[in-house]
Amino acid sequence: MQTDGLSGKHILLIISGGIAAYKSLDLIRRLKERGAGVRCVLTAGGAQFVTPLSVAALSEEAVFQDLFSLKDESEMGHIRLSREADVLVVAPASADLMAKMAAGLADDLASTILLATDKPVLFAPAMNTRMWDHPATRRNFQTLLDDGLTAIGPGQGDLACGEVGAGRMSEPLEIVAAIEALIGDAAPELPLQGRKAIVTSGPTHEAIDPVRYLANRSSGKQGHAIAGALARLGAEVVLVAGPNNLADPGGVTVRAIESAAQMLAACEAALPADIVVCAAAVADWRVAGEAQQKMKKDGSGQPPALALVENPDILKTISHLNGGRPELVIGFAAETEKVVQHAQSKLTRKGCDWIVANDVGAGTGVMGGDDNTVHLITAQGVEDWPTMAKDAVAVTLAERIADHFGSE
Repeated sequence: MQTDGLSGKHILLIISGGIAAYKSLDLIRRLKERGAGVRCVLTAGGAQFVTPLSVAALSEEAVFQDLFSLKDESEMGHIRLSREADVLVVAPASADLMAKMAAGLADDLASTILLATDKPVLFAPAMNTRMWDHPATRRNFQTLLDDGLTAIGPGQGDLACGEVGAGRMSEPLEIVAAIEALIGDAAPELPLQGRKAIVTSGPTHEAIDPVRYLANRSSGKQGHAIAGALARLGAEVVLVAGPNNLADPGGVTVRAIESAAQMLAACEAALPADIVVCAAAVADWRVAGEAQQKMKKDGSGQPPALALVENPDILKTISHLNGGRPELVIGFAAETEKVVQHAQSKLTRKGCDWIVANDVGAGTGVMGGDDNTVHLITAQGVEDWPTMAKDAVAVTLAERIADHFGSE
C-alpha cells in the first residue's frame, strides 16, 4: 500500500556505521516507491556494512563518500547536496556521528553537510543499549533535539550484540512515516487506520506439576514482529503472548498468558476485530490432571503415566465464529515435511482465510532464529517468499494485509 505524500520530494540519506545500515537499503526502496528522489552519503563506517554499489543500484544515483573528492566537489559539492534536498535523513545515526553533530564537528563529508545545512534533519539512532544509555550519548541526543532536529527511535528489542534493550533503529516504514509527517504533502492516513488486529505469539506452557510443563520451541520473534508491523501501519493491535523474553512492540496492547486455554480466552475477550493472526506455537495437548505437588521418582525406574487431552483449537474456533467473525483470519503452519501440502490441508480443515507456512525441521534454525522462509497459502494459490529476516517477513505480511483491505 503506497502513498504519494513524498512524490517529487528530494531526500538526502546519510548512512553511518552500524549493523542497522542494512535497513537503509530497504528504506531507499520504500522512499523510491513513494516517488521520492534519494541521494545517499555513505560514511567510512557505513561502507563497512553496505556497499556503495548496492546503495547506488537502489537509489539510482551516485553515492557520495569523500569530502576531498575533486570530482564530487566539482560536480556536486557538499553545499549543493544539502541545498537540493528537502530533508536530510541520518539512518542509522551512530553514537559517533551523533557526537559530531552535537559538537559541530566537520571532519568528513557527512558531518560537514549536516553542519552546513538549513534543511530539516531527521535522525534515527542505532547502537548497543549500553552506548545508548551512556550519559554522553543522552546529552548529545538532547542537544540535537534542542537544536531543532527531529529524532525517531531508537526502539526496544534484540540487538546485534546479543543483548536486549533500547538501541534498535526504527523500521524503514516508521522512518518513511516520520519523513512524511515532517515534509510530506497532506500526509495520508496509514492504510490500516481504523482496523483492529489480534496477534498471538510465542509458545504456550501446559503445566504437568508446579515445576514442569509441556511446550513448543517458539521464541515469539515472528509473532511480535507481526504485531509491531501492523501497528506501524495504523492498526489497533492486541498481542496475546505466551511466555517469552522479548521486549513488547511499540504501540501494541499486550496480554500475557501461559496456557492455550488462557490464550483462547484472551483472544475472545479482545474481539471484535478485523484481523486475527494466529502466529503462536500452541501446544496441541495438555495433561488431563495437573499434579498439585512436584511429581517424585518412586524408585521403580518407571516414569509416571501422563494422560493427555487436546487443547482448544484457537485458529479453528475463531475461523468458525457464527457472529462477529473477523474479516481476515490468518494461521501459521510450522511443518517439518511436505510444508505446502500440509498447509493447504490445514487451510481447508481450519476454515481460515490464509496460512503462512514454514519449514521448522532440524537444521533450519527457524525456531528461535532470526530468519524465516515462508509460503503464503490463500484460496488463490501459493506465494513463495524468499528467505528474509523475521522483521522483514512481518513487514511483508502486514503490507499484504493492508493491500487486502485496500482493494475492497
